[in-house]
Amino acid sequence: MNYRIAVIPGDGIGVDVINEAVKALDKIGELYGHTFQYEYRLVGGCCVDAYGVPIQDETIEVCRNSDAILFGAAGGPKWDSLPFELRPERGLGRLRKEFNLFANLRPSKIYEDLKEKSPLKNRVIEKGVDIMLIRDLTGGIYFSEKGNRIGKHGEEAYDVECYSKFEVERVARKAFEIAMGRKKLVTSVDKSNALFSGKLWRDTVAEVAKDYPEVRLENMLVDKAAMEIACNPSRFDVILTTSIFGDILSDEAGVTTGSVGMLPSAAINEKGFGLYEPIHGTAPDIAGMGIANPLASFAAVEMLLRIGLGLDEEAAAIDRAINKVLHDGYRTGDIFMEGNTKVTTAEMGARTVERITR
Repeated sequence: MNYRIAVIPGDGIGVDVINEAVKALDKIGELYGHTFQYEYRLVGGCCVDAYGVPIQDETIEVCRNSDAILFGAAGGPKWDSLPFELRPERGLGRLRKEFNLFANLRPSKIYEDLKEKSPLKNRVIEKGVDIMLIRDLTGGIYFSEKGNRIGKHGEEAYDVECYSKFEVERVARKAFEIAMGRKKLVTSVDKSNALFSGKLWRDTVAEVAKDYPEVRLENMLVDKAAMEIACNPSRFDVILTTSIFGDILSDEAGVTTGSVGMLPSAAINEKGFGLYEPIHGTAPDIAGMGIANPLASFAAVEMLLRIGLGLDEEAAAIDRAINKVLHDGYRTGDIFMEGNTKVTTAEMGARTVERITR
């Protein structure tokens, strides 16, 4: 099969880690007879420097004609003083808007050989942690009415949490569809005891659940969910929640892995088209130094293959390679422990690619 991939390294260590991730796709192509055609584009601060805008219209068209987007990271202090519309992150925001990437998939998994790096006690993680948190990415408080005004006590600012039934239903369906391929448990997280939007969220998710009788639905208030992620994370399979709650809970769940250098993310639309990326950001202080952990970008490739292209066997090969390279003791600095072999970004990439087998 032939696949077109829009490759957007972005800024900072995004360049370092995406360079390694592409090698993983090349190895998959060799082993399984696929051809991956790459179209490299600039988005973020690098695009501002080169063209004066965070993303070009041509890049949107390249992505529109691709099967998936592999993204690095965007932003950095260098561009913090720019007007809002020229900030590097606006490039990523436009990609999400143009392609209606409303569902954000944030997996958090503890690898067996990294359990000692987790801040959680062994008795908490002994059953393993494998959470898929799915949050709405285009609605809610971040994208609703907001502003400044003069109120009863003088100057004030406001942000409105607003969800339509349509917005809740579409992200809920994604969660249930994904749960069908996992342990068939969806935990819907809201604040229905205090927010009208939370009540609508809970009622709508319950309606969607009727179409997936094989999947068990449980409802949980967000404060309870935060506690359970820290104390009993193995109880979760798929967590479904709002934009703001998911923003917070996904970072909490991610901490269980021991390093953000291990965490990927995907943003997909109703047709399954999506953008796949590591979540660690640009880390400009270490960009180009060869010490960034590329394994989150490998995990992003795993998601791209499995969710974006429907290549389950190929995705499993990537996951096995990540586990093997960790089991064999290779570590970048962020996950290094005594007795391990410390390696550079490129070395970790090469060691992992070597372990991709059928």
